[in-house]
Amino acid sequence: MQAWWNQLALVSQIFYGLALFFSVFFLWQMIAGFMGLDGDAASDVSDGGGAAGLDHHDVVEASQAFKILSLRSIITFFTLFFWGSALYTTGGMFIGKSMGISFLWGLAGMPPMAGIFYGMGKLTESGTKNVQSCKGCSGTVYLNIPENGAGEIKVTINGVSEHVGAVSAGGEALSAGTSVRVVEVVDQTLVKVERIVK
Repeated sequence: MQAWWNQLALVSQIFYGLALFFSVFFLWQMIAGFMGLDGDAASDVSDGGGAAGLDHHDVVEASQAFKILSLRSIITFFTLFFWGSALYTTGGMFIGKSMGISFLWGLAGMPPMAGIFYGMGKLTESGTKNVQSCKGCSGTVYLNIPENGAGEIKVTINGVSEHVGAVSAGGEALSAGTSVRVVEVVDQTLVKVERIVK
């Protein structure tokens, strides 16, 4: 292994090093997805201010459309890009050409991986979420709740952090990050909330 590594060109060593670096994060995201951990929440687009007039399902679909820009997709891109560049340059391909082809591989891998992570989230959600038990629970607004419209909150249900569609009980607009309390469960996908006045 040492001899193989030493005979590599410096650029190939750099590519392999970066490929391994991003692979660690990629594997962690896969494990987090299977375990239902919310490792992507901080990086997903959370501004739902333009969702006035849409129902909860429209808001959720709109938020998922931006998954392609999430941290998971970026990690997927660089993992594929650097592995491709490392393998192509090791095989003797010109660095510019190898990076160009690897760039396309990275782009091609982003949509399917976004879909896989979304699917894993749905499987985890279906096995853990029991919205009926969250009445009275406190949480925070995740996607802006427009006036007389639907958004999304982040709330802990049975010890698991979940995203649930939400509307304001009083019809007021609630921005992302606002502390709220669940006052009514409409159905398995939608609750009514009120602002927590501190």
